[in-house]
Amino acid sequence: MSFFKKIFSSEKKETLDKGLEKTKTTFLGKLSKAVAGKSKVDDDVLDNLEEILVSSDVGVNTTLKIITRIENRVSKDKYLGTAELNEILREEIAGLLSETNSGEATEFSVPSDKKPYVIMVVGVNGVGKTTTIGKLAHQFKNTGKSVILGAADTFRAAAIDQLQIWADRTNVPLVKQSMGSDPASVAFDTLESAVKQNADIVIIDTAGRLHNKVNLMNELTKVKRVMQKVVPDAPHEVLLVLDGSTGQNAFEQAKQFTVATEVTALAVTKLDGTAKGGVVIGISDQFKIPVKYIGVGEGLEDLQVFNKYEFVDSFFK
Repeated sequence: MSFFKKIFSSEKKETLDKGLEKTKTTFLGKLSKAVAGKSKVDDDVLDNLEEILVSSDVGVNTTLKIITRIENRVSKDKYLGTAELNEILREEIAGLLSETNSGEATEFSVPSDKKPYVIMVVGVNGVGKTTTIGKLAHQFKNTGKSVILGAADTFRAAAIDQLQIWADRTNVPLVKQSMGSDPASVAFDTLESAVKQNADIVIIDTAGRLHNKVNLMNELTKVKRVMQKVVPDAPHEVLLVLDGSTGQNAFEQAKQFTVATEVTALAVTKLDGTAKGGVVIGISDQFKIPVKYIGVGEGLEDLQVFNKYEFVDSFFK
């Protein structure tokens, strides 16, 4: 396919290659063993490939889709050499990602007709939610946008303190109240402040609790409703942050949060420290929610806009 003829030479792509190193090495190592001594793609190769994809946290349902597509190509082409398997896998995985992740975003940007553009960030504690918010603020600020943060995770004092550290680090204002305050009240104050200051982007942190789905759903619904008193169509984006290193647990979190609220975009973090990068493919396919950002390192610049072509290229490079 023509999009794999592209040459990716940017510093961002080098960081992505490095970030997916563990996933790629593990996956390609298993794949080379699966085809060792084989000249064509047969049932044994497909069985081994299925096992490899599942063990790479692509997920069972997505794996079966990929295997079915390859079986169809084997049936159509009659003879399919193992040497071609890498390229075929690249094409089929990119095809799956394209079904959910339309377009080819490369930069941090938001629609210009929404001001302030309101992003509500959800996710369990420990997935890198606060870090992602801080890095997003930094990246948006680098594009010349004014950003305001709202500390609506009032359940933990540490969450407010951590967000303050990121606000100081990125030099953006933070609206906060004391621990135990009403999260919706914090969101309301944040949007009021953003409107007064004519800010471009608002990022609202929310509590990362999953112990009671009903309470979580009610809380997030209330935060949305109160925000709409200030900005009628807020939030414009509900961003779910998932820890890619948790593999199948990330699937479960995605399931819980998509029940609790209408998630419109995903950020998958901590991909640099794991061999479970295949989770990006499975979650994108199963939940039909676009992956918008991926975290591939500790640095401020290591939160990247997800580009499906670059991702697949790095996965198989």
